[in-house]
Amino acid sequence: MYDYIKGIFSYKTINIKGAYAVVEAAGIGYQLEILPRDYEQLPKEGEELKIYSVLLHREDKMSLCGFLRREDRDIFNVLTSVSGVGSKMALTLLNSFKVKDLVGFVLDGDYKELTKAKGVGPKLAQKIILELKDKLTSYQNDTITLPKGNNISSEENNSQNVQDAQMVLVSLGYEKKEISEAVAKAVNTLSQNAPAEEILKKSLQILSI
Repeated sequence: MYDYIKGIFSYKTINIKGAYAVVEAAGIGYQLEILPRDYEQLPKEGEELKIYSVLLHREDKMSLCGFLRREDRDIFNVLTSVSGVGSKMALTLLNSFKVKDLVGFVLDGDYKELTKAKGVGPKLAQKIILELKDKLTSYQNDTITLPKGNNISSEENNSQNVQDAQMVLVSLGYEKKEISEAVAKAVNTLSQNAPAEEILKKSLQILSI
């Protein structure tokens, strides 16, 4: 319903329940639960803030989650689509790991790394990997052409590794233009036969800048 909210940052609070930011837009103050690691990165009160949002609708209440980076919001949506992973657990995972590392753990099947997040046991970690890996790799991949001017051949351009990395980025909600530019830059900085996981991690790093 809300892709992002752009307005004036009013104030922030943090307590045992979580971290929160209030943004005023069009005369309405929106309270959003945010990642604790984003708490210190918020601007000064009275400054403009653009925050990517997710509307959570439960039987007893409605609430908003906010993210300073779009990739955090997008992977939050993917995480909460896994059965047994609610908004609090998804926020915990995102607060514990960078998106590129979290996606890498899933694609590598490294459930032990996921258990380093508070409240994530081995069974839940394996379930997250099982369901999330399937979600990240099951999207139908439309052809995405890398921009002209890069230093890779057409054969490399269409390699399976590149296509696999593109597929995951599509599943995370990135647009084709963003994907093509990021993947092109990533491929140009990696070895010729770099695996999809390396291309993906480098692309996510570029997209987060």
